[in-house]
Amino acid sequence: MAEVKPYDKEGSKKEQVADMFNNISGRYDFLNHFLSVGIDKRWRKKAIKMLKQYNPKQVLDIATGTGDFAIAALKMDPDRVTGVDISTGMLEKGNEKIKKKKLDDRITLTYGDSENLPFEDNTFDAITVGFGVRNFEDLEKGLSEMLRVLKPGGHAAVLEFSKPKKFPVKQSFKFYSKYIIPTIGKTISKDKRAYTYLPESVEAFPEGQAFSDIMTKVGFKSKERKLVSGGIATIYLGEKV
Repeated sequence: MAEVKPYDKEGSKKEQVADMFNNISGRYDFLNHFLSVGIDKRWRKKAIKMLKQYNPKQVLDIATGTGDFAIAALKMDPDRVTGVDISTGMLEKGNEKIKKKKLDDRITLTYGDSENLPFEDNTFDAITVGFGVRNFEDLEKGLSEMLRVLKPGGHAAVLEFSKPKKFPVKQSFKFYSKYIIPTIGKTISKDKRAYTYLPESVEAFPEGQAFSDIMTKVGFKSKERKLVSGGIATIYLGEKV
C-alpha cells in the first residue's frame, strides 16, 4: 500500500493526519454530512446492526473524531462507549456534542493513538472504526492493537470507503470524489489539501478481499464483508477467536 499523506511537508503521516483534522474540526460535522448527503449515518447504522447481535457491553470507537460512531453505538445498549482519537480539535468538538446531548455519563472521548492504544489486553467486547483505518500510518500495527484490546469472542466492525466497480456508481463516485468533494471541502474548510487527500487515500487503500486478508493476517477471523451504497463503502466484520 503506497503511503499517502495529507500534506507535502515534513512530518509522519500520523502527525499530518492529526494536523489535518485539527484544521478542519470546526466544519467537519457539517461537511461530512453535507458531502455524503447524510448517507454516512445509514452506513453506521448498518455496522451497528451487524454488531448488536453479540450484545457488547464495553465498546471502543477508534478514530472517533466528533463521536458520531460512538453515539450510534448506544443503540446496542452497552454499559459504556469509549472513543479515542489523535486530533485534539476533533475531540473538543465531540465532547461538546456529547455534553449537549447529555450522553457524557455513557460515552467518554479521550486522546489515544490507534497504533498504541492506552488499554489493557482483552478490555472490550466490540470495536468500531469509521473511515479511520485508511489514515493509519501502519495498518497492520493498528489492526493488531485492535485485536489485542478485544476480548476473546469480541468483534470489530470497520467501515471504510471503497471503490465502486459497476456503472453508473463507479463513474459518478469517481467524478464526485475527484472534483466536487475537493472543491466544496476547500471552500468551506479553508484547508486546500484535506479534501483532496480523501480521494487519494481511498485510491491507495487495500479494499475488499485485500483488506480482509490483512485482518486475517494479524489474527482476526473474517466474519462478513458487506458493500453499501453500490460499493462506495464497505463494512468489514472480524472476530477475535
